[in-house]
Amino acid sequence: MQRSLFSGVTGLRNHQTKLDVIGNNIANVNTIGFKSSRVRFQDVYSQMIRGASAPMNGRGGTNASQVGMGVTISAIDTLHTQGSPQYTGNPDDMVIQGSGYFVVTDGFNSYFTRDGAFSLGIDRDLVNSANGLKLLGWQADADGTIDTNTPLTTLNIPLGEKVVSRATGQMKFSGNLDAEAAGHVTEALIYDSQGRAYSLNLTFTKTADNEWNLSGAELRSAAGDLVPGITLTGLGAELRFTANGSFVPAAASQISITGLPGGAEDLQISLDFSSLSQKVGKSNARMDTQDGFPVGVLESYMVGKTGIISGIYTNGMVRDLGQIALASFANPEGLTKASGNLYAVSANSGEPNIGAAGEDSRGTIETSSLEMSNVDLSYEFTEMITTSRAYQANSRVITTSDELLQEVVNLKR
Repeated sequence: MQRSLFSGVTGLRNHQTKLDVIGNNIANVNTIGFKSSRVRFQDVYSQMIRGASAPMNGRGGTNASQVGMGVTISAIDTLHTQGSPQYTGNPDDMVIQGSGYFVVTDGFNSYFTRDGAFSLGIDRDLVNSANGLKLLGWQADADGTIDTNTPLTTLNIPLGEKVVSRATGQMKFSGNLDAEAAGHVTEALIYDSQGRAYSLNLTFTKTADNEWNLSGAELRSAAGDLVPGITLTGLGAELRFTANGSFVPAAASQISITGLPGGAEDLQISLDFSSLSQKVGKSNARMDTQDGFPVGVLESYMVGKTGIISGIYTNGMVRDLGQIALASFANPEGLTKASGNLYAVSANSGEPNIGAAGEDSRGTIETSSLEMSNVDLSYEFTEMITTSRAYQANSRVITTSDELLQEVVNLKR
């Protein structure tokens, strides 16, 4: 039988495979995070008709004569170029700007994906609602501390369930103390570790020119009643001012409040007077800021560029809830597609390098957007045309070979 017949068959078979790949690319032109594939061909072995000869006795050498035996597919590559981000307006949607993959799990195995369409499941875990796989990262502890050296876990965001408060630990004062006054009383709002609010009344007493003393304080409940059984220590802080009324920096002042009701922790409050002044005029020294918070419930969250999930509470408090992990690979083209916009580790991809976004060549995370497919329709249609013509040409080779065989058969007539 003729070699051209079987060469044409290899052309038909392998160009059909290429058309299958093109068709899959076009079918996934709107698939989130889809990475297109391409087919590369190579020739198969060639039959040696005559070997090459070296120059000899004044005559030149001759080249080898070989007949190729057709074509085969050398590789089907997955192109991991980034698709264009598309704004969706949904804060749960995420896109990776740069390299890297989200790490998700089905409870048994870990997979990798560029599909950032996540939402909160019924158990308040971040999950891809299309396939049920949960997003992995690091959960923050009760104090909002994230340790990226611990094993990956699912990310839980207990909206409407988590209740927090924070005791006052720092107070900063601003305003003016009248240089001609003998004293000044101000009121400050503080909180204990259980979120209970108090009114702390502080008295500033002038002791000498340009010198004041924090001489007294009393603690009242939110209802205005004196809180019984508490002990206030640390009063008597000395405040000094220059001749032009500027505050003279001094050692940090701190007051302690013990014996608070309800078993709340004792308060240790640092006082910052650096923004006070002493000028002739109305005394309006007051607490400017304090870092305590009343009781609040988690009502929303946001994701930063580095994948940190920050919870926003009804009391205005913001606390880290966890951090999304990203994975990178030495050879991402070596990943195998596992359907559902997922990839799995292969022997040629290398092990995943898992860490925070924005580190070790991993990209950053943007919210309210999704990564579109990287399929280029103009390229795919051009490839479809050339593949179709190649298929027709190989068909013609088979037809022509058949006609030659028919002529051979007709020799017997």
